[in-house]
Amino acid sequence: MAADKTIDEIVFQLLPTRMPAIADDDLNEDQRKAQENLRLSRGDIRGSFVAWARCPELMNRVQSLGAYVRFEGTLDVRVNYLVSLLTARHWGSQYQWHGNSRRAAEAGLEAEIIDAISEGRRPANMAENEEVAYDFAVEALINKSVSNSTYERSIRLFGEAGVIDLLGVIGYFGLLGLAMNVIRTPIPGNAPMPLMPFPQTVRAHKVP
Repeated sequence: MAADKTIDEIVFQLLPTRMPAIADDDLNEDQRKAQENLRLSRGDIRGSFVAWARCPELMNRVQSLGAYVRFEGTLDVRVNYLVSLLTARHWGSQYQWHGNSRRAAEAGLEAEIIDAISEGRRPANMAENEEVAYDFAVEALINKSVSNSTYERSIRLFGEAGVIDLLGVIGYFGLLGLAMNVIRTPIPGNAPMPLMPFPQTVRAHKVP
């Protein structure tokens, strides 16, 4: 990074996607069916699912997992979005943050919480279920497990099914975040990248 520039003055851009949409005429029958199924449930094909078309069976199964994680699980919708945002922030997933931060706000997650997660800070004034979910997700993402005290609090508040749903949200959005990082999924409409890389990330990947 240039010595005379601060991190706030650097413009970050995604590189061109590695897996653009497959032209309709080039889709095989399995790919065509998978895309038709996706359109029936989602309305259009976007994000990482543009790339999943290369493997239609995996595409179908990821879509089924996503439908459960996003709409059918036991978690309060605010908690679900809080955990999805923590996962997006962990992976630096610009596409996920672009969409889920707006949906989280619409679902009632406070703007102060969303902003704090974006900046890598622990939010203040969280509700109890938000606080417990935050601790669970952060420990799981950073430590690759959770402490006994956090696990026991999570079980008391969410039950065993709820803890599995927490892991499902982290796993699903982690899969998408990693995939979109590798594939370089573009942000819709070439919108500005909403997440600033953390300073240590910038230092680790020096700009000439």
